[in-house]
Amino acid sequence: MAGERNGTEEQGSGGTPPKSKKQRSFWKELPILIGIALVLALLIKTFLVQAFSIPSDSMQNTLQQGDRVLVDKLTPWFGSKPERGEVVVFHDPDNWLAGEPTANPNALQKALSWIGLMPSAEEKDLIKRVIGVGGDTVSCKGSGPLRVNGKALNDASFVYAGNTPCSVDDQGGQFSVKVPKGYIWVMGDHRQNSRDSRYNQSDKHNGMVPVSKVVGRAIVIAWPITRWDTLPIPDTFDQPGLNNQSSASAALSAAPNALALAGAVPAALWRRRRIAVAETR
Repeated sequence: MAGERNGTEEQGSGGTPPKSKKQRSFWKELPILIGIALVLALLIKTFLVQAFSIPSDSMQNTLQQGDRVLVDKLTPWFGSKPERGEVVVFHDPDNWLAGEPTANPNALQKALSWIGLMPSAEEKDLIKRVIGVGGDTVSCKGSGPLRVNGKALNDASFVYAGNTPCSVDDQGGQFSVKVPKGYIWVMGDHRQNSRDSRYNQSDKHNGMVPVSKVVGRAIVIAWPITRWDTLPIPDTFDQPGLNNQSSASAALSAAPNALALAGAVPAALWRRRRIAVAETR
């Protein structure tokens, strides 16, 4: 009968009660859980976000020395490029950090930074604000204002209080540059205390930062808790007309295609006419 069959099936071999599965102890599962957590942390650091520590005062007051920021590393994988006004982390393009003191982390700090649980103390990275992108003309005369494609930036909301938008010196504070495609021009918010694109114009990139060197955009101040904040793009970078130079460049690049099309149309019409004449003969 059904009830008897069920009763028989619950018996072990030889009529003995079935053995219950022995649950694995917490201490045996702990190494597995730690391993999974480390792999996830490494994946997050590699593809999603990474923590970076602010080593200097060059981005005051937006960022203070010792702040920890989270950097978005995901969107560049989908082709996103740096935009004007973003705060970005990038690898040293050409020995910009020469002469700067280097950290000497212990083994634990190295391990934690390798998996992304601590900001890296060894990587030679910098953090600055993007002022110009490929095709832009960036210029500064006197104490300012700083201009992008002829448009003056109203940077009072993020430039360090008491600083002028431009530095009055003959070392690079006065400039007018055209940013090549695939590069960005960066400056620190603490204008008179930042060794940025202005003061590296003698390097192999003429002070520009290759987009390929950009790690990602800093999006959040994560530590200390009392300074938690987002890092949005200031409104001045959205002003009308700022893209005029880029639009002109696009028009110039489109012009050869338009000329080619204009030349192709008469040629195609002439060819069709010749074929029609030949068919009527």
